[in-house]
Amino acid sequence: MRILVVEDEHKIASSIKRGLEQEGYAVDVAYDGEQGYDLASSESYDAIVLDLMLPKIDGLTICSKLREEEKHTPILILTAKGFLSDRVNGLNTGADDYLVKPFAFEELLARLRALLRRPKNGGLARLVYKDLELDSVNFEVKMSGKKINLSRKEFALLEYLMRNSGKIVSKDNIIDHVWSYDADILPNTVEVYIGYLRKKISGLIQTVRGFGYKLD
Repeated sequence: MRILVVEDEHKIASSIKRGLEQEGYAVDVAYDGEQGYDLASSESYDAIVLDLMLPKIDGLTICSKLREEEKHTPILILTAKGFLSDRVNGLNTGADDYLVKPFAFEELLARLRALLRRPKNGGLARLVYKDLELDSVNFEVKMSGKKINLSRKEFALLEYLMRNSGKIVSKDNIIDHVWSYDADILPNTVEVYIGYLRKKISGLIQTVRGFGYKLD
């Protein structure tokens, strides 16, 4: 899954990015509201971690604009403002949850996972394709009832394929959803990870020459 973090305090942003990447998420970071809004409105994310006090465009404005544009990506607001009125304003503009600084990373992670469990455009937490099962919250994959061990990146790739089962997804689609915006991806990286998955879930991933891949 791909997360956008919009936070102007570089130390906090880096800490969140590092922690989420260790949990297997692809993470993009924006350090001001203008860049954050541009990414949130033009790229596809599974969740957004959004600070309120941002330069250029504040977090409430970003949240409000995204909801006006019918973008329903789950938004977790981060802020040093802990007053009830601030929390209410954030939720009233369309945010899904609210976390006051300072916070423990474990709580942020738990709140994000709770948001990601909510159905959004078919975004179910448990995915099933034929005899393949994927639990996106507990990071477990089973085939015919037997647990399969995957790396974090293999898991993210399989999850994306399963959420788009029956559809052809291009290499560019995969890179956009499985790797961070600034990741250094070689031309054959997707092919390499597809190869890893095929060894573990043989027979389910089809190559559509000239177009991409699909579960079929």
